Amino acid sequence: MGQEKQITQRRTRRGPPRLRQADTHVGRHAAQGGRARRRTATQAVQKPTVSETVEKSLAQAGLASRREVAQWLAAGRLQQHGRVLQPGDRLRDTQGITRDGQPLSMLAGMPVSQGLVYYKPSGELVTHATGKPQVFDRLPPPRQGRWVSVGRLDCTTSGLLLLVTDGELAHRLMHPSFGVEREYMVRIYGEASPAVLTQMRSGIRLADGPCVAHEVEPMGGEGRNRWYRMVLREGRYHAVKRLWEHFGLRVSRLIRVRYGPMTLPRELSRGQYRRLHEAELARLYQAVGLEPAVTPRA
Repeated sequence: MGQEKQITQRRTRRGPPRLRQADTHVGRHAAQGGRARRRTATQAVQKPTVSETVEKSLAQAGLASRREVAQWLAAGRLQQHGRVLQPGDRLRDTQGITRDGQPLSMLAGMPVSQGLVYYKPSGELVTHATGKPQVFDRLPPPRQGRWVSVGRLDCTTSGLLLLVTDGELAHRLMHPSFGVEREYMVRIYGEASPAVLTQMRSGIRLADGPCVAHEVEPMGGEGRNRWYRMVLREGRYHAVKRLWEHFGLRVSRLIRVRYGPMTLPRELSRGQYRRLHEAELARLYQAVGLEPAVTPRA
């Protein structure tokens, strides 16, 4: 790869209290330079040592998310040695698996996980839809497998977005049963009373069930705009905005600054990314009780 172009981005608006920082000049591919990258072995057929469901086996191989595999199964697109696989079928090996009659390439052993942290700007969609700006337009292809986004940020929300190639890791990081924290900086028009913040911490019943802000605290502001730091342990649709709207308060800006143990890197400007270090990936695995698919460096 040739020398990579640096990106300079000019910030025109004042940032939230904890994110205000000088502009940086970090290349979009900066994380690829300066370090030798481990190359994966040639692809071969994976032979799990224990029985796993089809959904989990293919997700761990980085071939698709669990949801996508479930859709393939429901449509009867997956076969093994000529037998149509069913949802929940357990595999002791992945030899002979085809999709629409075409062999699936499996990785030898546990795949080497890859991950990105991306500073998503507002105006981009976390989707593969065509004709609209999307985060995947800016990202490099993984060395193996495919990127699975860890949760989504809506079009108007910016901040930290994690992408990994291990579908099982992504599934656990998103599932509410694992209680992985999502931290946000929220700007609202108006000011919340201490009673409102107390109610948020106790839990509010929304249309789709109770929702709790495990932490919420004021962070200052100017004029009628006030910033608050919030921590939730689930990624329900528009949960942060709906919590504030419950009290008649409108969110004018929303930034995710942390997902589990991963904090939005200060060196990134909006629209930039870097690859996750092995130790960072290992902490993500540890947060959801999985064995790392990488060996962290000392």
